[in-house]
Amino acid sequence: MILLSTPPRLLLNAITCASLLFTAVLPAHSQTAEEKGLAIATEADQRDDGFGDYTADMSMTLRNKQGRESTRLIRSKTLEVNGDGDKSLSIFDTPRDVKGTAFLSFSHRVGDDEQWLYLPALKRVKRINSRNKSGSFMGSEFAYEDISSQEVEKYSYKHLREEELNGMLCYVGESYPVDQKNSGYTRRITWLDKAEYRLQKVEFYDRKQSHLKTLTVSGYQQYLGKYWRADSMKMINHQTGKSTTLQWTNYTFKTGLTDKDFNSTSLKRIR
Repeated sequence: MILLSTPPRLLLNAITCASLLFTAVLPAHSQTAEEKGLAIATEADQRDDGFGDYTADMSMTLRNKQGRESTRLIRSKTLEVNGDGDKSLSIFDTPRDVKGTAFLSFSHRVGDDEQWLYLPALKRVKRINSRNKSGSFMGSEFAYEDISSQEVEKYSYKHLREEELNGMLCYVGESYPVDQKNSGYTRRITWLDKAEYRLQKVEFYDRKQSHLKTLTVSGYQQYLGKYWRADSMKMINHQTGKSTTLQWTNYTFKTGLTDKDFNSTSLKRIR
């Protein structure tokens, strides 16, 4: 899932999300906790296959420890790539100091994702190094790795338990990044509802094994009779007291996007 553009296939797919986790597809008695966790992750991911492409609008509200807020308006585009991760493009429209900023991401099932950021003030395209993926995205509480498509192959899994959350029975599981060296996390604990396999909550633990952040996802709507997308995603940083809320509107599927709409060399010309 790409949180920023594919919620919550996440974090968000990203933030979208190809999902961060879990659905049992084999008889429970035949599975270890690791096998069940992987089966759940695989099933959740497959349930979002076939959406093709879509566009959406998003507001990103940054909130500091004192409660002061600033809001950014963003347009996003997402293209499903058969046999690999998704491509996504996010364009900032407001406020004036970030207007024209564009973020392009190519996620991959195996190996490092490719990400570029166009900064209009500098008039240049910056390639995001995989070693910097734990850094903050545009001053938000979402890291670059949070807004990448969360491909199943990028993590190992362990099913923990089932429990109720907000009136829904959920699978609870852990996932561990394969790229431990460059990730900002040692593990994530994820809640996915059993009824529709929708991401509900994620807890993130830093390299010191401390609880760093919590993502909560709400306001799901179904599109094309199959694909679930959230209206709201809130990330709270427990160590700084800051938070970021993403509000999504105007989803439009099957718009005819192609690879030509996702080109790093044309980021400077995007409007």
